[in-house]
Amino acid sequence: MTFSAKELNTKRRIEKALEAADTTKSVIIGSGAIASVTNNLTAPFDGKPVLIIADTNTFAAAGANVLARLKSSGRTALEPFIFDSNGLYAEIEYVEKLQHYLSGKDVVPVAVGSGTINDITKLAAERNGLPYMVVATAGSMDGYTAFGASISYKGAKQTFNCKAPLSVIADIDVIAAAPKKMNASGYADLIAKIPSGADWIVADALGIEPIDQVAWGLTQTSLRELVAHPSGIPSGNPDSILGLMEGLIMTGLGMQVSKTSRPASGAEHQFSHLWDNQHHTFNGSAPSHGFKVGIGSLASEALYEKILAKKTDDFIDDFKIISARWPQFEAIGQKIRTYFPSDELAEQMIEQSKAKYVDAEKIAERIGLLKSIWPELKGKIKNQLLGAEKLRQNLIEAGAPAKPEEIGISRDRLKLSYTQAQLIRKRYTVLDLVSESGLWESCVEPLFEKGGFWAE
Repeated sequence: MTFSAKELNTKRRIEKALEAADTTKSVIIGSGAIASVTNNLTAPFDGKPVLIIADTNTFAAAGANVLARLKSSGRTALEPFIFDSNGLYAEIEYVEKLQHYLSGKDVVPVAVGSGTINDITKLAAERNGLPYMVVATAGSMDGYTAFGASISYKGAKQTFNCKAPLSVIADIDVIAAAPKKMNASGYADLIAKIPSGADWIVADALGIEPIDQVAWGLTQTSLRELVAHPSGIPSGNPDSILGLMEGLIMTGLGMQVSKTSRPASGAEHQFSHLWDNQHHTFNGSAPSHGFKVGIGSLASEALYEKILAKKTDDFIDDFKIISARWPQFEAIGQKIRTYFPSDELAEQMIEQSKAKYVDAEKIAERIGLLKSIWPELKGKIKNQLLGAEKLRQNLIEAGAPAKPEEIGISRDRLKLSYTQAQLIRKRYTVLDLVSESGLWESCVEPLFEKGGFWAE
């Protein structure tokens, strides 16, 4: 295939990034990229028969084209495995169904689809010891090249360890033709790396989770450039779609390198996971992951703006004061059981919260460190963030929701979600920073008062 100048620049950046990846060996992004499908099924896959995995929509979008190219090249292709379930979701039952079908077959699974098909295939292939390939059909999420699959299991969204694909093909023509809301969802997921990056900066500064410089570079280096033209997403502008896919692929490679979702996920994802665990639906279906993350990103950036307005003296590190306000973990566990009445789900949340819980003495020590570095840290955070209003405008231009009601979340529920989201994951974020600092009421409450970011 022939690459445009911009496609060549993307190609060079991704090839450089692949040097750090331990699983994905090839990524082809560009107009007409689907024509390279047979070439990408040669050396890495040893000439084995191919099994296309798709749903009815993604088979029509690209699967039939892939199948025709395989047959014309003489490559053996089995009858495609097509999910025809209404409301197909990345749930364990679908993984097990595909896992059983793949059992004993020495084939190359080729996932033709986006988030759901990719995650189902990724985990089912892993459980059968089969390397796989993905042909992307929408720029809807950042998991194409990521380590791990996000699957609903026992009532909660969980990340299962599994290898990324050996090869990824992203045809810009196919992706530009995807439903507008899917690419808008991917844009919202991509711009979320801005507030999630701020969370990682904070966790690193407080000695909680060091920044992996390679993963950070892959995710953050070109991020602002790649999200700078949101209006091109709904119009299917080739350059905007190319930038979207480059950003999503780079983010996935960052997760692949670090073997964690930290390069791509912070407080904004905890809002999304919370609503997943609450089985939230709107107009009869679950809002897309990216749309939930987009609202979570606004929630995170707005909260950052409140705590960034605090002065060093606002952080109290006096142990007596802290010990009087800081709860024992048993009280936190009880709060979780109140918010999450399902025993199984509550126990998962308790395990996550306990993993990051520290006692009052450690909180005092941590706030003392925060005070000593606050002027410098505040500058780093400000440089990282886009600003809640700017982020909201970008989401609107991309065609993504920018008000919680657009995904069925009321302002009252969003306010409660700040508290609940802080409890469900062990990852340290701005939610923990505000909570540990004893500034929850002075930071969260004003967001919903007259003149606040979330004021109706």
